[in-house]
Amino acid sequence: MAIFDIFFGNVDNTSFLNFSFLPKYAYYFFQGVEYTLMLAVVAVLLAVIPALLLALMRLSKNRFIRGLSGAYIAVFRSTPLLVQLFLIYYGPFYVIKIPDFFLFGFINLKIFIPGVVALALNSSAYVAEIFRAGILAVDAGQTEAARSLGLSSWQAMKLVVLPQAVKNVLPALANEIVTMVKESSVCSMLGIYELMWGAKTVATTTYISLGPYVVAALIYFCINFPASKAIEAIERRMRRGDKQ
Repeated sequence: MAIFDIFFGNVDNTSFLNFSFLPKYAYYFFQGVEYTLMLAVVAVLLAVIPALLLALMRLSKNRFIRGLSGAYIAVFRSTPLLVQLFLIYYGPFYVIKIPDFFLFGFINLKIFIPGVVALALNSSAYVAEIFRAGILAVDAGQTEAARSLGLSSWQAMKLVVLPQAVKNVLPALANEIVTMVKESSVCSMLGIYELMWGAKTVATTTYISLGPYVVAALIYFCINFPASKAIEAIERRMRRGDKQ
């Protein structure tokens, strides 16, 4: 079979080798990549502050505060992201009724904001545990030394422990962005124009069942695999810096 036939026609619509839709529908995939990356990056950035607060609450000596943080983390880690997405979209954001407003010409805030909030709330539960592990990884002697110099518990945490903890968790935070790139696919259920929505739209329009999803899978791989390798390189560099 000729290469031209494989990619641009004369193959069965159910074949994963049928990419004849690409010249006409490539735009859907380009737009999907833009939306997917925007969702992943914004969600993780929004998750960092509440996650740090949750981690500090988990380390609190107050049983109520510790239990409150633990309950939040347990709920969001133990329920499906898709369920959380629908509860948020049909709950508070259904009442708020955000009007259709397009940011940068293609981001519809009416569905983008509920989607990114759901991703951020879910991600904050995981990032909180990352921060907690990073804080606990800092030697207790660091806190004792800071307290011996006259710093309060909060000053010791802010000036001594947290800077070292953030350095420890940076690779894990980068991994969370990679995870969010994949998790953002659930937002297609709200009609957000991300990568899976683009693949589903092309498949529905062209009646080519496998090709669009193969393209989507390849794009996810091309985003996440290099990112994962870059994170590994950063981790190795940081380990070398710690040994010096």
